[in-house]
Amino acid sequence: MKHFRDEWIQEWCEENGWTDLFRERYNHYWAFPPGAVMPEPIPSEVLRFIKATKGFCAEERTWLISAILVSIISVVLSYFFKNPMPIVFAFAFAAVTSAKLEVEEI
Repeated sequence: MKHFRDEWIQEWCEENGWTDLFRERYNHYWAFPPGAVMPEPIPSEVLRFIKATKGFCAEERTWLISAILVSIISVVLSYFFKNPMPIVFAFAFAAVTSAKLEVEEI
């Protein structure tokens, strides 16, 4: 899952003098530091700070809203059908969503 918007990283690079930003793969960004001739990865502390200040990206919001809606619908269906299986499905979906929202160690 993509945890950062490219615009957030680009904004930080412009503010700090880093140039030629490119994304190697999801959540792995490289750029040229000021005065450097070789690109370096954006420091993980910076990425954590950007994530803390900017919050969730659009994809993460979509997963969160989906998990909430699935949970609400599952509670209603469990009550209506007097069956716990919809809640079990909602729990499994929420577990997968929680795992996808976890930011990998960079």
